[in-house]
Amino acid sequence: MTVAEQEITDYVARVRAALADLPPGQRDELTEDLADHLTEVAAESEGTLVERLGEPETYAAELRAAAGAAPGSGRNLDQRVASAMARVRGRLRTMDTRLGPPLGYATASDFLQLLRPGWWVLRGYLAAMLVTVISTGGSFGLLPRFGGELLAGMIMLVGFVLASIWIGRRSGRLTRWPRSAVQVGSVVLVVFAFAALMQAEDRMRYGDYGYDQTSVDSPYDRVRDVFVYDSEGRLVENARLFDQDGNPIRLGYPSCSEDAYGKPMLRAYPYCPEQAPFVPRAPGAPLPAVSPTSTPGPSGTPGETGTPLPTGTATGLPPSETPTPTPTR
Repeated sequence: MTVAEQEITDYVARVRAALADLPPGQRDELTEDLADHLTEVAAESEGTLVERLGEPETYAAELRAAAGAAPGSGRNLDQRVASAMARVRGRLRTMDTRLGPPLGYATASDFLQLLRPGWWVLRGYLAAMLVTVISTGGSFGLLPRFGGELLAGMIMLVGFVLASIWIGRRSGRLTRWPRSAVQVGSVVLVVFAFAALMQAEDRMRYGDYGYDQTSVDSPYDRVRDVFVYDSEGRLVENARLFDQDGNPIRLGYPSCSEDAYGKPMLRAYPYCPEQAPFVPRAPGAPLPAVSPTSTPGPSGTPGETGTPLPTGTATGLPPSETPTPTPTR
């Protein structure tokens, strides 16, 4: 369809929309030869139809007056809505024509026609995944499940894909309301697809233990890592924190690893053991020998002449974590 043909089609649509309050037979009679007339006008000289004939609504008023039809009164709002819809359709057709050549086709819709079978299959898959989310309480993976059952989900997937293909092949013969229902359902599935993609992206970025995440209040929002020490002062690696319900407590975000932007939440604590705030003893190292008769040294620090630390206390831990020295007898 050329630009001139689109302009004529849009003009006729807006004229008919302005005459929407007339009986269908009378409206068809008034606009029966309108397209041919506009074609002649467009061929006579340059300039748009609006420039030569005025706005379609004005032209429609002239047709109404020439036919002796009463001016519209009770359906002015309907006329305005119909006119607005006609203008929107006209602009969409213009975009359709302009986007076609970059894709290698006369119009973009010609290219999209080739993708219709793929969309029918995708629509069936999205419908099955939407039922999966509803029947499983919000959890889903790549394959559909019905009530958590994979076999039932696969049977449902096959049925939905076949139904979607059947509807797609007969969409041109659907009446107004069934066609509108199919279009609304397609929009819902597209919105669901975008929401699912965003959730999947969050899972890939932040990881998932398979449990609900435990929220942490603001006092811990500046925590970047967690270091756990055992009773003998040794750094515990590959540690994970859980609450009383089995939900993971997730704090911090690694800044010392090359894969910091990979899946940090799948990693255990500490993220960066080389940045431990206190120097721990090496795992398996024997406890330092202490003398039960030693006395505090001048500086108050344990040593050869200092008060011994109880078994299980490591040097390097903060004073608040060091038990009170046992008095000598």
